[in-house]
Amino acid sequence: MARVGIYGGSGYTGQELLRLLSRHPGVEVTALTSRKYRGQRINQIYPGLMGIAGQTFMDASPEEVAALCEIVFLAVPHGEAMASAPVFLDRGVKVIDLSADFRLRRVDIYEKWYQKHTASPLISRAVYGLPELYREAIVPADLVANPGCYPTSVILGLAPLLREGKIRLDSIIVDSKSGTSGAGRDPQLGSLFCEVNEGFKAYKVAAHRHTPEIEQELSALAGQDVRVSFVPHLIPVNRGILSTIYGTLDGSLAASELHDIYRKFYEKEYFVRVCEAGTFPNISSVRGSNFCDIGLAVEEKTGRVIIVSVIDNLIKGAAGQAIQNMNLLLGLPETTALDLVPLFP
Repeated sequence: MARVGIYGGSGYTGQELLRLLSRHPGVEVTALTSRKYRGQRINQIYPGLMGIAGQTFMDASPEEVAALCEIVFLAVPHGEAMASAPVFLDRGVKVIDLSADFRLRRVDIYEKWYQKHTASPLISRAVYGLPELYREAIVPADLVANPGCYPTSVILGLAPLLREGKIRLDSIIVDSKSGTSGAGRDPQLGSLFCEVNEGFKAYKVAAHRHTPEIEQELSALAGQDVRVSFVPHLIPVNRGILSTIYGTLDGSLAASELHDIYRKFYEKEYFVRVCEAGTFPNISSVRGSNFCDIGLAVEEKTGRVIIVSVIDNLIKGAAGQAIQNMNLLLGLPETTALDLVPLFP
């Protein structure tokens, strides 16, 4: 039984980690931290976990938590993860970081979009934690950078076309919509009920911090620089991301050929489901699961491809993908504790 810690466990991601890990047969959560809720039981903060997860929040240092676990999830904001990760690694604890601190391979780009990086030597050590693309590199890693939610939906949506060289690299436009849980649990004016209900707005237009992460991974797939136009939107639902991706095909490609490319690329990937021709995914079809569903179309009159990719932002976009990575580190089947049927309605 592997001992697992959650460093910063009181937010939505921490709650999802606990919910999913509570049904995992191979691990035990031995450390759960929160400065805000120190001394309180998890079910006092998240009543839905009553009788399922009975851990008590501790306000503990990285050194104290490292003594209690073999693997730690860093569910803290960017800036905090880079401060604690070296402590865990120095003590032989494997780290799965859910912040942005180790996702970007270039320090200068990270510092342009975030802040000064105080643990930059670790960046080259980190493996980008998208199992469908980096599985072999994740298995022996001790520092995994869990991808962002928007990037997960976009990268999985575009990976087959980029690998096949079937899309013009200067033509990609990404239009994404996210539920309000993506903003976290701390109260913010923009995520209050009256601000979100019956509304639908774009935000951080041409300025979202996930843009360089998306471009980094798309460039790696294409083997050359890729730049995208990325616009996120906030929709009045609790969870879910739907990304509609547009691009111009490089040459002709029939809709049936497009589907064949995607089915072949993902034929061994349990968590990526390619929709039947003529059908497109809905966030309600992945809610509460670790699936990414992808729908495809070719617009013959313009020569454009349209890709619709959906995930649950708290699971495949955060906690579920982190556990998928943990399973790889432990040599367990990736589906362990994640073989969840989506919730509907």
